[in-house]
Amino acid sequence: MTKLEYTFTNDTLFKTLFVKYQNLLKRLVAELLRIRFESIGQFEVIDTEVPPEIVGDKFCRLDICMTVNGQKVNLEIQVNDEGDYPERSLYYWARDFSTALGEGIDYKELPRTVIISIIAFKLFDCEEFHSEYQALEVTRHKPLTDKMSMHYFELPKLPEVVDADDELKLWLALFKAETEEDLKQIEAMGVPVMEQAINAYRNITATDEFKEMERLRSRARHNEAAALRHAAEVEREKWQGVVAEQATALSEKDATLADLRDAVTEKDAVLSEKDAALSEKDAALSEKDAALAEQAALIAELRKQIHEGN
Repeated sequence: MTKLEYTFTNDTLFKTLFVKYQNLLKRLVAELLRIRFESIGQFEVIDTEVPPEIVGDKFCRLDICMTVNGQKVNLEIQVNDEGDYPERSLYYWARDFSTALGEGIDYKELPRTVIISIIAFKLFDCEEFHSEYQALEVTRHKPLTDKMSMHYFELPKLPEVVDADDELKLWLALFKAETEEDLKQIEAMGVPVMEQAINAYRNITATDEFKEMERLRSRARHNEAAALRHAAEVEREKWQGVVAEQATALSEKDATLADLRDAVTEKDAVLSEKDAALSEKDAALSEKDAALAEQAALIAELRKQIHEGN
């Protein structure tokens, strides 16, 4: 099998393809949001540029922001599970929702804000590949507002066999595709929009412009990984130093306590010797007192005898 050099989850390809072929993006969004393609009147991609300086920057993300029938829609690809994606996607929603409030605009005029995440790993403990979250009251399940919606599409949960009539699953199968054979299998179904998407994919990945952008983006990813490793090493060395200092301080404290224990032991031994000497002295004094008592009794007896003889 021939592994794809670039997959549809490649962030540079993802943004370049769907910004250039916005009709395909519109078809994709219609399926992801489960709305009729023909019902989409207003459709505008907000950030259409992918400048090289952004592609070459570290710690940047390439998503697609749109307005769809008055809604603010953000489409994001996430390949790696870094353990914080629910919180991260919630932050994306909060940022997009809050920045839509212009000066002098009433809160009620804030647009419905939708975050769509296509993720290449399992996120939730369920069998369904699609999950939608909103703000609901926990017992009555009544929505707090209709202006929050967060969609997650988990590619590993997609069925192995996809029907040609299910356009949503076909789109997700494209994002899941890893080999040329995967693409050809989808092409063989004869679905026009899929053929258009795969042709667009091949046209873009063959251009020198895209290859240079991907080279810059790949270098940025390597730089980001190296920067994170360096930061982790610096942090680890810092804490290793702190631990070593604490260990040294504890050792010194233990040594001091040991010296104190030895001093106390010596003092206890001296006191024990003194107690023994005092005990001996007390015993000698007791013997002396007994001898004096006997002598006093003898003297008293002699005096008595002398007195009686007179």
